[in-house]
Amino acid sequence: MVDRDVISLDDPVGESLRGSHAHLARRFGRAVTYLPGVATFSSVSADADAAEWAELAQLLGPDEFADMFSCPATPPQGWEPVFVLEGRQMIWPRGRRAGEPGEFGEPGEFGEPGEFGAPSDGKVIELGPENVPEMLDLVARTQPGPFWPRTHELGTYLGIRENDVLVAMVGERLKPPGWTEISAVCTAPEARGRGYAAHLVSELVARVVSRDERPFLHVAETNTAAIALYERLGFEARKHVTFRGFRTP
Repeated sequence: MVDRDVISLDDPVGESLRGSHAHLARRFGRAVTYLPGVATFSSVSADADAAEWAELAQLLGPDEFADMFSCPATPPQGWEPVFVLEGRQMIWPRGRRAGEPGEFGEPGEFGEPGEFGAPSDGKVIELGPENVPEMLDLVARTQPGPFWPRTHELGTYLGIRENDVLVAMVGERLKPPGWTEISAVCTAPEARGRGYAAHLVSELVARVVSRDERPFLHVAETNTAAIALYERLGFEARKHVTFRGFRTP
């Protein structure tokens, strides 16, 4: 049976900016992007013509970064390529209960298979604006992907502390209809191997599922440890994606 609910995942940035994240969007014509400090992701139509790319260029300004996420459209001449990254989109299967494991993968920095560790005091904390400096510090040390001073406004962020220091984090990012993306999964080097990432992802999955939404995520194809973690937590691969960024003329 075809899962028609996944169609919005073909353009998760555009679907989010036109829906749940409309209050965080800037627009010009058909082009749309996030407010500065929230995210750099932009969206145009999959079959965007030169006029639509011109609208995005005017929206962003000259010589600015256009992070097109997984948009398959190709910009016209004059747009300088900045990066290309091969990745995988993974989704939570319809009907799977939170906490129901999937296939086990290989052990890695995220913890051994079956070990869904928890902080010593048993407490997962919810992170807010007052935690932004330490969230940015953890991101700088672990490089999980784009994260800016206002990224936390995209959704709920959870963390784990050791000795009053934030050592692990996970959060919500894109929100196309019926879905919530899990992102910013990171653990400080000194706290790896304890299952913190698995514990936090499982907690966030449970919260998303409780809202009658389905979690999804994106991961670099080269990050085999993360892919193994997500598979054993219950996620399944949906499709290959290519992340691309450009600089406007």
